Amino acid sequence: MSRAKQLLPLGIALFFGWLTLLGLLFSLPQVTNLILGWAGLLVAFALLLGVLNLFVVHVNRVMKGKNIYSLVLIISMLTVFALALADWRGLTDNWLDRYFVFIQAPLEAALSSLLAFFLLFAGFQLLKRQRTVWSILFLVTAVLVLTADVLLVTPWLPPRFMDWVLIVQDVIRNVFVIAGVRGLLIGVALGTTLLAVRMLIGLERPYNK
Repeated sequence: MSRAKQLLPLGIALFFGWLTLLGLLFSLPQVTNLILGWAGLLVAFALLLGVLNLFVVHVNRVMKGKNIYSLVLIISMLTVFALALADWRGLTDNWLDRYFVFIQAPLEAALSSLLAFFLLFAGFQLLKRQRTVWSILFLVTAVLVLTADVLLVTPWLPPRFMDWVLIVQDVIRNVFVIAGVRGLLIGVALGTTLLAVRMLIGLERPYNK
């Protein structure tokens, strides 16, 4: 019985994996669209269950003790749900979009600005522990990017100096940053391909864990 429980998920995964691959290779949009539609439906249900589980967990935390962060999360979730329901029923006019514009977007901007200082602090800490060429390059790059962003909004800089700042910023972003991002994307693509191949031949079984 335990053997059958192990082979059933493996058979389902191999069947739909190879069916999707063959549909993509031989241009069978009916098959691939049907499977992708089922996958999207399962993802939607999984997301809904995840949100409900998150809500229940934080409600239990609030009921057990005074957890202000869980209470804020619950109020935020209920507010977003109420605004979405009110917009859908026509009681309000795009209040959900206003919520994201006036609350969500400023919070994301604040977190992004803090992330820059955290990266700079991490560079100093890394330089204290390991004084290598890569740590120095990381710190210098972070300082140059932050300095360039600050200098570009300074109104009293001479135009010639502003041109040099723009050149340095353009070189850092369009040469070093894009090269690093492309390397990360290539690594992610190779890892995803390797994981897909291992799942198609039955070596990787995340559904049995």
